[in-house]
Amino acid sequence: MTDTTETPKFKRILLKLSGEALMGNDSYGINRQTISEIVAEVKSVVDLGVQVGVVIGGGNIFRGVAPAANGMDRAQADYMGMLATVMNGLALQDAMRVAGMVARVQSAFNIEQVVEPYIRGRAIRYLEQGRTVIFAGGTGNPFFTTDTAAALRGAEIGAEIVLKATKVDGIYTADPKKDPSATRFDRITFDEAISRNLAVMDTTAFALCRDRQLPINVFSIFKAGALKRVVLGENEGTLVYC
Repeated sequence: MTDTTETPKFKRILLKLSGEALMGNDSYGINRQTISEIVAEVKSVVDLGVQVGVVIGGGNIFRGVAPAANGMDRAQADYMGMLATVMNGLALQDAMRVAGMVARVQSAFNIEQVVEPYIRGRAIRYLEQGRTVIFAGGTGNPFFTTDTAAALRGAEIGAEIVLKATKVDGIYTADPKKDPSATRFDRITFDEAISRNLAVMDTTAFALCRDRQLPINVFSIFKAGALKRVVLGENEGTLVYC
């Protein structure tokens, strides 16, 4: 049911969710309580009538097998990581089902016995029908991060903003865990973020969003209500703009 008492600033968003976010306080894997809490945050904006696409990472699963991948060919390791994102996508879809949401998982590479392939027109149709679309498999190519996949999918589906969900409540001048004097930016341009080499997203993702004039908002997914506040246009996290 759509909540008509609050008016969202954005009609369609692309949410970038890291695999590490699904771990909670565990060392790797999927923490069921954590994924349920994240889904509740996503549902709060879907209930506003916002169309939500999600790009999911795979670090929580790949971290568990990373020691075995030490010294492995980079492309081979990246394919393993892409498979991990499909596993996360399925887990996220099931958690959404439990929460009463309708979600579809699309993969950038063919694995049709498990999830459907990424087809841009079909994804947009799902979004228009009010279904959440989970984009797995990264870009389908090695050497590209899921941050780049988020920028790419956001541009392809006509999202108005990319929301980067992290464990930190925005972009800081330095790592706030290591430097207590670090300060958070409320707003920063793409060019400044790139020149400062701020590592919250990779340069390819920043450059693609800049060229498409697609803003990015970096916020903490673990801060209750933060996602909804961003969607409502409130000052939350850090806005990266042209």
